Amino acid sequence: MVQKTYYKTKDYCKVKFSFKADEAETIAILGLNSDWKNSITMSRKKDGSFSADVNLPKDSTHQFKYLVNETLWLNDPGADQEVPNEFGGSNSVIVV
Repeated sequence: MVQKTYYKTKDYCKVKFSFKADEAETIAILGLNSDWKNSITMSRKKDGSFSADVNLPKDSTHQFKYLVNETLWLNDPGADQEVPNEFGGSNSVIVV
């Protein structure tokens, strides 16, 4: 799930990413701001879900994926869009 909070006086949007995957020990977000090398580590919640807050520039589009347990790449079903990637799969897209 992706929640967006816009601020009238700021040039960015606060985006809360929430995701739950079976048997997940760790979940990281990759691809935001076209950065596929530096991950954003999500925090584990008591209910077993993971979340992270990220500030993204307004009027921008970002592809991303979740990396579960450092081995499994998953898309967010709550993303704005899904687009094909160069590896024959797809990436989630968020439009801010």
